[in-house]
Amino acid sequence: MPDIEIRNLTKVYEESGNRIVAVDDVDLTIEDGEFVTLVGPSGCGKTTTLRCVAGLNKPTSGTITFGDRDVTQKPVQERNIALLFQDIALYPHMSVQENMAYGLKIAGFSREERMARVEEAAELLQITDQLQKMPADLSGGQQQRVALGRSLVRDPEIFLFDEPMSDLDAKLKAELRPVIEKVTDEIGCPTLYVTHDQEEAMTMSDRVAVINDGELAQVAPPKEVYDEPASQFVSQFIGQPSTQFFEGNVGAVNGTVELDVGGYEYDLARDGLEGWAGEDVRVGLRPQYIQVSDDPDVGIPASHLLDEPLGDATHSFFDTEFGEIVVVTDPDFDGNGKEYSLVFDDEYIQLFDDDSGVRIA
Repeated sequence: MPDIEIRNLTKVYEESGNRIVAVDDVDLTIEDGEFVTLVGPSGCGKTTTLRCVAGLNKPTSGTITFGDRDVTQKPVQERNIALLFQDIALYPHMSVQENMAYGLKIAGFSREERMARVEEAAELLQITDQLQKMPADLSGGQQQRVALGRSLVRDPEIFLFDEPMSDLDAKLKAELRPVIEKVTDEIGCPTLYVTHDQEEAMTMSDRVAVINDGELAQVAPPKEVYDEPASQFVSQFIGQPSTQFFEGNVGAVNGTVELDVGGYEYDLARDGLEGWAGEDVRVGLRPQYIQVSDDPDVGIPASHLLDEPLGDATHSFFDTEFGEIVVVTDPDFDGNGKEYSLVFDDEYIQLFDDDSGVRIA
């Protein structure tokens, strides 16, 4: 199977005299057998990027190659891709088996070959017992399996997914995720998956490509994106609840780094901060690494606002000089509107350039 190579991809739209840059100089390689997810907020350029790879949109500039084939200007029908959308487009008057075999029939495959491919795909997707049913008799998750099977029987070289689970509830998503992972892993072709759902991105991907305002913010394995975000945007976007931010100031840098946050000092064992002494920085910390203390003298003063019990944990909200802060607390925590202080686990403190948002430590 070929690699997908995206080089200097740019897509510009002209609208009412305005120039809108939807995709801005994107470089991305998806290797044979690799599952890469483009994740970002609505309007960030992720679907436009995928549509350029699929041949549904023509790039303004840049190149797209599948292996040694330049497909930048080739129509979608010449790319041998499997493309699955959010909207499930099944023929309502055809059975599951007929839906899956229809494309092969149009392409001139014999009935024997069609049925063999459908049976093989149905077994892989665990829908063999659904083949004689009509689409109206299936759940949303089952319909997406059929849509995936319809693409699968064509023996594609590349899988492209455009938010295929957006309309499914949490239970169906949890059922369909491992199916997609299993299919793409067994077929072994490169996969580009688009979603705004960070849970899908983090659980399914070999690498995650975080995109914002048409530009790639970071491309890395899921754990690296979570633990070592390249920017304040990535840190805030990936993770739930999102990273909490504070204003800080770097003091002396001499072996360790003295960091002042709200009048409380932390000594950090960090490299690469020479030249930052005396500079203001943006301090980020994930909510599970903030502790709540009854002692008012050990951390940032915080007035309890409310608790959201979730069963295995509680999301507790506090009012501080830095604004509203969310902390992950124990399942039985009850703040009861009292005064507390917030203490940081300094091992997990992230530091960002206060102007650019780029991570510095």
